[in-house]
Amino acid sequence: MGLLDRLRPAEKQDPLVSDLARALAPDRVRNDGVSRSLQSHDASVFEGGVSGPVCYPVSTAEVAAIMKVAKKHNRGVVPRGAGTGLAGGAIPLGAPVVVALTRMNKILEVDIENRIAWVEPGVVNLDLTKQLTPLGFHFAPDPSSQQVCTIGGNVANNSGGPHCLAYGVTNAHVQAIEVVLADGEVVTLGGLDAEPLGLDLRGAFIGGEGTLGIATKVAITLTPNPPAVKTLLLSFDTVAASANTVSAVVAAGIVPAAMEVMDQRCIEAVEAYVGAGYPIEAAAVLLAEVDGLEPTVDADAEKIAAIGRENGATNVRIAESEQERELLWKGRKTAFGAVAAIAPDYYLHDTVVPRSALAEVLEKVYEIAGRYEIKVMNVFHAGDGNLHPLLIFDARDEGVLERVHAAGSEILHASLEAGGVLSGEHGIGVEKQPFMEFMFTDTDMDHQGRLRSAFDPACRSNPGKVLPLGHSCADIQSLRSVPDEVWG
Repeated sequence: MGLLDRLRPAEKQDPLVSDLARALAPDRVRNDGVSRSLQSHDASVFEGGVSGPVCYPVSTAEVAAIMKVAKKHNRGVVPRGAGTGLAGGAIPLGAPVVVALTRMNKILEVDIENRIAWVEPGVVNLDLTKQLTPLGFHFAPDPSSQQVCTIGGNVANNSGGPHCLAYGVTNAHVQAIEVVLADGEVVTLGGLDAEPLGLDLRGAFIGGEGTLGIATKVAITLTPNPPAVKTLLLSFDTVAASANTVSAVVAAGIVPAAMEVMDQRCIEAVEAYVGAGYPIEAAAVLLAEVDGLEPTVDADAEKIAAIGRENGATNVRIAESEQERELLWKGRKTAFGAVAAIAPDYYLHDTVVPRSALAEVLEKVYEIAGRYEIKVMNVFHAGDGNLHPLLIFDARDEGVLERVHAAGSEILHASLEAGGVLSGEHGIGVEKQPFMEFMFTDTDMDHQGRLRSAFDPACRSNPGKVLPLGHSCADIQSLRSVPDEVWG
């Protein structure tokens, strides 16, 4: 027995860890308490995750080997990217094997002629666009966390971002996915043909939150950079006026590339954080962007400005340079980071409501937060009604978490009552599981469970997520007692 073996008896005695180390390499399988603890959380406010061994594969073959070892030991598997998820989707339940895909971060092929790029799941969203921009293209989905979030996570949650209004969410920009199923089989879902034969299993997989397998390669569509872009910043005396402007713009037949709203508390935080040039005296600002051919862009910008003034805009500003435009967008995309200057913690929601109900639901959000004595900031994808209320708090304050979750629950119910849905891009994870029954019937959830079982009969892929208890075979895995050896 070597010195290393004598120094690490716990790992040596764990057959699961030993098999994983043989399948990969000992230095890419971690079973120490610190490594497991770091992988037991994501960016959400949800606790209770318990990680088993953490693996760092570098190839599809290694992911397949991990799945086969996990199957042999009857353990769940949780794929993980940057950990930026906000719904608890990456939190490991029941000490599963965590498959950290951050080392699979290569752009494998860029085919300009066919406008396709094959990338690995650990590629960072913004890094991909930076690589493509000099070639005249970009990756259209642009979540606010795009500086750190990965393509695998974007696929798992069908992420969107500000520009999904005109360009669509991730599903519209993925043509094929190489997937490792729970038993280690490698399959390709979708294809590069214009009309792939058979069922759209690619579409079923996207947004599956890792419950259907692990993506190891993704064929993304290259979106041409627009020839002209104009970005407007409209100021309002009320949040309702900004929301009404959004509805009026769409009713006029204009579909901007993006329409984002921020309320005064958010404006103040952003200005203190990055100095984007937002008017801190405004109750709300609407950031609108149009792109395309220059004559059309000019005409649409003028129409949006006029509609804004008709709906009470007190000021309309058009970015006069690319630098000014980038600064305005930097303010929007760092809004969540700016919260840290106000309070150390926040709970970010992700419901979607009809545009016609925006003003009404926003009024309820403010009322609910006030009743629970919680500060709230609103910043949201106004064009498609995707609300992102931030409940701001200090978790050290006694009883505040209970009030935050109670307020969050009421916000979800208010959105559903307005004809909305539970999530626009953050997913269900563990956050919205208890609310699935308010949106879906038992028959609906039964069919969702059947789809999951078709991909993974034992429900070992990201167990305990999405479907509520009693509606999924994943209950067995997520409620499995934690093996003694994970405590070291």
